[in-house]
Amino acid sequence: MSDGHKTSGMTRLRNYFLTGFIVCAPLVLTIYIVWSFIGWADSWVKPYIPASYNPDTYLSIRVPGFGLIVALVMITLIGFLTANFIGRAIVGFGERLLNRTPLVRGLYKTLKQLFETALSNKSDMFRTVGMVEYPRKGVWSIVFVGNEKRTEINDKLDKEGDPLIAVFMPCTPNPTTGFLMYVHRSEVVLLDMSIEDGAKLIVSAGLVVPEPAPGAAAKSKAIEGPIGNPPAGALPQPALSKRTASSLPNT
Repeated sequence: MSDGHKTSGMTRLRNYFLTGFIVCAPLVLTIYIVWSFIGWADSWVKPYIPASYNPDTYLSIRVPGFGLIVALVMITLIGFLTANFIGRAIVGFGERLLNRTPLVRGLYKTLKQLFETALSNKSDMFRTVGMVEYPRKGVWSIVFVGNEKRTEINDKLDKEGDPLIAVFMPCTPNPTTGFLMYVHRSEVVLLDMSIEDGAKLIVSAGLVVPEPAPGAAAKSKAIEGPIGNPPAGALPQPALSKRTASSLPNT
């Protein structure tokens, strides 16, 4: 067998391996993360389940996910009770008790506001994806644009007609960490991509690039026009006079 055939065969084997790896790696990681989460939930909940109600007592094998199911049922039941008058009274009493406890009240209020904002159907925590020039001029960073509610910061630093808005600049590859910045609205370039696509772009360090929206692509194509032709709507170039044309060097 010639060296060319050996090289071609090794290339095909490498491509097959990479294709299989791309298919299997996300699947295996997803199963591992889900299985680990189920095990973590079971380890927290199952010790508090009475032995008479725990299926592990009667079976020779451990039943995965039973603790997670019990936790979901309990959380739903607590939500149902909280929606009633008596439940709201109990929760209100507990919150007043926490608000009078030093150190704990600040942590509880912060966590409660964070969860209410993130899980609310009317959440405007992040509205869209944008770009700002950071850390220097000419270098652009991806940011998530937050709400534009007026705060004390706006009262002190707003420019006329150009208010400050809150943006969150996440870090790569962990978008849960980053920097909160207040920048003027004119300094933010808004993008058409969704928050999910922006997160994928950050987590993948730019390897997973979202496809542009159809409307944006058509608009860009209409503005740029075909290569070699002037953009649509461009002003016609003035014709050269005979005297000017004769003065140009021959090519």
